[in-house]
Amino acid sequence: MIDPNSRTEQEIHKVFDFTLLLKGAHAAIEMLGGVLLYITDARHLLGIAEFLTAGEIREDPHDSIANYLLHLAQVFGATDRAFAAFYLLTHGIVNGLIVVALWREEIWAYPISFAALGAFIAYQFYLLAFGFSWWVLAITVLDLFVLVLVGHEYGVLKKRRAAAQK
Repeated sequence: MIDPNSRTEQEIHKVFDFTLLLKGAHAAIEMLGGVLLYITDARHLLGIAEFLTAGEIREDPHDSIANYLLHLAQVFGATDRAFAAFYLLTHGIVNGLIVVALWREEIWAYPISFAALGAFIAYQFYLLAFGFSWWVLAITVLDLFVLVLVGHEYGVLKKRRAAAQK
């Protein structure tokens, strides 16, 4: 039986709070990135990529990561940019709202977060199936970890509220 006041549960809750902080920061970065993609045109994106990779390319003209980033910036079309901006904005907004609601311990937020995180995880697995990305893998692992913690916290919160009603 889960004792919401046990030391173990308090430690798990600290981890939960920390992962919510990470998800909140990630959501803010995604929203900022989505806005920047909407307002930045392809020439500016290429210029930013060239600026960010210039030192690495001078040091090693065959650097695979720097050359890959440059290639992406060169082929990143308006449709790709619009989709990426839309995805970043929606993912960031949904995650941000979930984080706020979970921090406030809104009971309705837990099932909604299961559905939203589950949908994002499924889509991220879909992306990984067609092209591996360390970033997508890292976000997916974080989302899976948060999903497990959300499930645990949901059980603890329900037990705590049931005990308070007695």
